[in-house]
Amino acid sequence: MTRLKEKYNNEVAKAMMEKFGYSNIMEIPRLEKIVINVGVGEAKDNSKTLEVAVKELEMITGQKPVTTRAKKSVSNFKIREGMPIGAKVTLRGEKMFYFADKLMNIALPRVRDFRGVSVNSFDGRGNYALGLKEQLIFPEIEYDKVDKVRGMDIVFVTTAKTDEECRELLRLMGMPFVK
Repeated sequence: MTRLKEKYNNEVAKAMMEKFGYSNIMEIPRLEKIVINVGVGEAKDNSKTLEVAVKELEMITGQKPVTTRAKKSVSNFKIREGMPIGAKVTLRGEKMFYFADKLMNIALPRVRDFRGVSVNSFDGRGNYALGLKEQLIFPEIEYDKVDKVRGMDIVFVTTAKTDEECRELLRLMGMPFVK
């Protein structure tokens, strides 16, 4: 069991019950899944870039990504319906906790001039979205072998009903929010 999952099972659950006054342990919000999405706009011209992005995402998450395809044709972007334009991974269980632990304790502190993540990225339903500008902050990615810097979107999906519950859950798990 990962360190973060043990922390969640012990400390986070007790603190959440105290703060929000839950009467039942099943009311405590929990992390359901983490979705990581990489958009590769250049894939329309060069399919090799999508393969590289998929390989890097697989190295970061430890799980094989699914390629995403365009839903609509957009002539201004020269994209046709059904063209592969990105990759995504949905993490659950042990891999989810391992990735969250790695993100919070290893990757985010490696960001240059890092002061914390935004507290304004909640969606109103207890989910949190985080955008990264480069994949180089993850230890699996070797700087010399990167052909192009790509960003990614990371979404934490929780069972929390409100943003306040989600913020407290992520804070207790170790998410470094801006003070």
